[in-house]
Amino acid sequence: MRRVGLVTAARSDYGIYRPIIQRIEADPALELQLLVTGMHLSEDFGMTVDEIERDGYLVADKVPMLIPSDSPVDIAASMGQGMIGFARSFAQSRPDILMVLGDRFEMMSAVAAAMPFAMPVAHVHGGESTEGVIDEAIRHSITKMSHLHFTSTEAYRDRVVQMGEAPWRVTVSGAPGLDNLNGFSPLDKTALQGLLGLALDPAPLLVTFHPVTLEYEDTEFHITQLLNALDRLEMPLVFTFPNSDTYGRVIIQ
Repeated sequence: MRRVGLVTAARSDYGIYRPIIQRIEADPALELQLLVTGMHLSEDFGMTVDEIERDGYLVADKVPMLIPSDSPVDIAASMGQGMIGFARSFAQSRPDILMVLGDRFEMMSAVAAAMPFAMPVAHVHGGESTEGVIDEAIRHSITKMSHLHFTSTEAYRDRVVQMGEAPWRVTVSGAPGLDNLNGFSPLDKTALQGLLGLALDPAPLLVTFHPVTLEYEDTEFHITQLLNALDRLEMPLVFTFPNSDTYGRVIIQ
């Protein structure tokens, strides 16, 4: 039986992973080793590891890494703590292959820690592009440290190959998060209002804004411009929290 170590750092990647997790759990030749880190283990971001456990999945290890601040030095320190935490985790229970997703700095810490162990790494959603943020460099760095690649489109596959990865290592798998739509039944308005505790008539505007991490010093200006624009709209607004990125707490405040 092969042990698949799957790193999840936030609800954002956990939702995408869900169909993959279900397939691994259903395969008698595989053992799921859930490695939970990042925002999942932060009270500031809802301690969403509880959501994973409510879904009935066993958490193999919890790797705390986030410092409760988001200046550049604190983000860098969080990355360092993540490397230390994952190194200790791998030393205690080493997976046969490590699966990571996307472009978060938490994922990069896990992959960097796996390198001295000569651990194979599978990367989901490589080859994509996100301008203006550190995610771009992180995603491509993870690609170069990974051994198997699962891209969502042919164009992203081609970019991974252009980066020097052997074509046989790259599979166009599609976006696994879309599999969540199979059998999905949306809530009606009454049920959704009850779940959220919000009136949905008139319909609100859902607003999400994450820091532009390569321009983090301008975060206050960016969010102020957004708020000024939204202030002109005569409709209810529902805001989501930003990620644990550089100066994300400026947006929260």
